[in-house]
Amino acid sequence: MKEILEQLPNKAAEKNLENKKFFSKLRKRTPKNLDYLMQELHEEEFKKTDCLTCANCCKTTGPLFTNADIERIAKFFRMKASDFISQYLRLDEENDYVLQQVPCTFLGADNYCSIYDVRPKACKEFPHTNRKKFQQISKLTLKNVAICPAAFNIVEEMKKRI
Repeated sequence: MKEILEQLPNKAAEKNLENKKFFSKLRKRTPKNLDYLMQELHEEEFKKTDCLTCANCCKTTGPLFTNADIERIAKFFRMKASDFISQYLRLDEENDYVLQQVPCTFLGADNYCSIYDVRPKACKEFPHTNRKKFQQISKLTLKNVAICPAAFNIVEEMKKRI
C-alpha cells in the first residue's frame, strides 16, 4: 500500500486533464444510469479495497464538521460543543469547522478511528463515489483521486464503461 500511496499523486496528476475533460462531458450529457453505475463501481472496488490498510484520507486531509457532527461527537465525549470546538477544531478560510491538524486526532496507529460510530458525515461518505448525482461533484472527485486509491480506480473504471 505504501508504494501505491507514494505513486498516487503523480498518477492523479497525469490523469488530471483527461479527467477534467471527461467530467465536463459527463456534466453536459449525463447517462441515465450513472447513479446505478457509480453504486456498482463503488461496491466492486470496496470488495477489493480495505480502508484500514490505507487511511490516507485520515492522514492527509481533514473533514468538514457540520453543526450536527459537532453536537454528536461532543455528546460522545460528554463535552459541551464549544469545548469540543476549542479543543479539536478551527475555522478555515471558508468559515467551515475543520480539524486543527492532520493526521486526524482520532486516527489510531492501527488505522482505526476512535470515533468511528459518531464520525463526521464527510468521513462516513468519503470518497463520495456512490453519491447520487455524481456528476455534480467532479471538482471534489478530482481532488479525491489524488488521495484515495479506491476513488482513483473507480474513476478509471467509470471512464472505461461510459
